[in-house]
Amino acid sequence: MLRIRLRRTGAKKQPRYRVVVAESRAPRDGAFVEVLGWYNPQADPAQVVVNTDKAAEWIARGPQPSDRVSYLLKRAGLGAAPETPPAEPEKAEPKPARRSTATRARSSRTTSKAASPAASDAPAAEASAETESA
Repeated sequence: MLRIRLRRTGAKKQPRYRVVVAESRAPRDGAFVEVLGWYNPQADPAQVVVNTDKAAEWIARGPQPSDRVSYLLKRAGLGAAPETPPAEPEKAEPKPARRSTATRARSSRTTSKAASPAASDAPAAEASAETESA
């Protein structure tokens, strides 16, 4: 299945992107079918150059644009006026800290010690109850 998405180019810490038609299973910077334009997010304001004729042709054939690309296509003049940019995905909350194995071992020893005196008192209590009833 084909998609219209961004392909990263540029140097380290200086991203530039090409808007390309690519197979959805291909890697982000892997093989592509056709270049539709480019996007420079570091310019102020961000620069978007897209061949809208080619993009409209490809969309008519079936490939769906990614969220960011659909926003960029709207900014370039293809489709309705752009809404706010797509939100960044929310990150999951961190898991609670796990107790170390030493802490778990200590807590299991204290619970076994606390249980053992109660267990030893139970037979003594039964024995004293038997002597009183006799």
